Amino acid sequence: MARTNGVTLDKIMKMDCMDKCKIIAGMKGIKNTVSNVNVMADPDIINWVGEGELLLTTAYSFKTSSLNEQRDFIRQCAEKKLSALGIKIYPYLEKLPEETLALADQLGLPIIELYYEIPFSDIMTPVFKEIFNKQALLLQKLENIYERLMDVMLKGGDLESVAKTVNDNLKNPVMIKLDFPTNEVFHAGYIENQTREDLIQNAERFFDPNLERYKERKLYESKEEIGEIYVDRMVMPIVVKNSVFGHIFAWGLSTPLGGFDLSVLEATATTMSLDMLRKLSVKEVENRYKAEFFEELVSLEAYRREKALEKAPMFSLDPEKDYLSIIVNFDSRKGQSNDFMEDDMGRVLNLSERLLEEYRIEGVVVNKTDSFILVLSFGKKDKRDRKIEGIKTHLEKAIKLQSISVDIHVGVGRIYTGMENFHKSFKDSLKAMRISKVNREVSIVSYQSLGVFKILSQDHLDEELEKFYDETLKPLVAYDQKKSTELVKTLEAYFKFNGNFKKISNELFAHYNTILYRMQRIKEVTGMNLEDFDDRLNLEIAVKIKKLLGK
Repeated sequence: MARTNGVTLDKIMKMDCMDKCKIIAGMKGIKNTVSNVNVMADPDIINWVGEGELLLTTAYSFKTSSLNEQRDFIRQCAEKKLSALGIKIYPYLEKLPEETLALADQLGLPIIELYYEIPFSDIMTPVFKEIFNKQALLLQKLENIYERLMDVMLKGGDLESVAKTVNDNLKNPVMIKLDFPTNEVFHAGYIENQTREDLIQNAERFFDPNLERYKERKLYESKEEIGEIYVDRMVMPIVVKNSVFGHIFAWGLSTPLGGFDLSVLEATATTMSLDMLRKLSVKEVENRYKAEFFEELVSLEAYRREKALEKAPMFSLDPEKDYLSIIVNFDSRKGQSNDFMEDDMGRVLNLSERLLEEYRIEGVVVNKTDSFILVLSFGKKDKRDRKIEGIKTHLEKAIKLQSISVDIHVGVGRIYTGMENFHKSFKDSLKAMRISKVNREVSIVSYQSLGVFKILSQDHLDEELEKFYDETLKPLVAYDQKKSTELVKTLEAYFKFNGNFKKISNELFAHYNTILYRMQRIKEVTGMNLEDFDDRLNLEIAVKIKKLLGK
């Protein structure tokens, strides 16, 4: 896609130096942009010319070449994306062959018949001057745009104002979509509602999780079908510290997108990146203070917890209120890079901070290497249950999003009165998060719902749990591994459906008699009778311990 800055060919043809010149072929390229002028003394120069050049020559080489050689030369000029070819035909030829002109028409390569008495220098000098003046104006315009963008950012970085600035200069629809913090603005001046919807949907399709284009740190250009026409589209990523924080979309709906438009998008992305970097630097300092406060808050040493209570007012927290801990942990999937985990952590972290604002919850979000912790504060009259459920629901939706490429586990602690007891809620949330890791079916686990796991997850019981597992369920696990059977899976279904064999057979897609046979084998391998209350209880606890230990 051409991205040159210069002067369009139709404007050059109106200059005094081109007064006695005329286009004799390739009129479809009359809007081509001329960014440079070159002179051909030798046909081999085609190897050194570049896109957007106006190439000046005489018909001498055409006089000595065959028709096929002329046509090859025209093709090479079109492939090089020259803006036009200016030829002094007289006195070397009376005219160019019709076949050569027809090919130029077909390829959209303008051929200009130059007046034979005008020196090439009389064309080159004024055209160069016009290109220089145009580029100087563009540079001045870009500088003004950059200053305007910086002014917007320094005054608070209103996204609507940024989008309007870009739209005013591109004269085309613009959309800015940020991930951190999540925000989205569309600016297009007046367009039909259907076109507006088509463009917004077109932007949404860019974020197809199967293509992962939205994670690339480079410009993405394409032709897009909008309504019944094809238009240029540029998507410029906003990159900060090697991570993509958002994108700027531009569609060539009114005019084709070119080099100036690209420069505007680059200036906008750079300005926004610098502003975000500044905000991130401030946030990193805040995070260090938050991390230090958190480490003191959950310390086993009472004097350190007292220091945290003294710092509470710095974070607008009242030590007398009730407190809750929520841990959100991230695990990279096999083959995933840490960049993806950082991006996903940023998305969910940003969501969590917005949820605190939305539900008007006083709290602190503490960012760690592979997790973050929500320190939440509630007054006695707060609708805490509704607010906590709202946060859990939004987090669950975020976890289920296809664009999240890592495994997320959330543990929710119990509420304790007084900040000095927050460390207890944190321990509860840590245990709940660990249960979430081993129980793949549930990504968010509340300590309050753990049941018998509350007892089994006590730290000092680890050795006893291993022994209990070895004495009860381990022989059955070993038997399955050796015989390639599904006795443990059958036992889990037995407890899930309270011994209903019909439901067990439906769940496991196994015949009823097969389930009966498996239950008999379970009894023989473990030496335990499921009809005996104590044996049944021991095996059910052993199944839960297996999950807890991640066996």
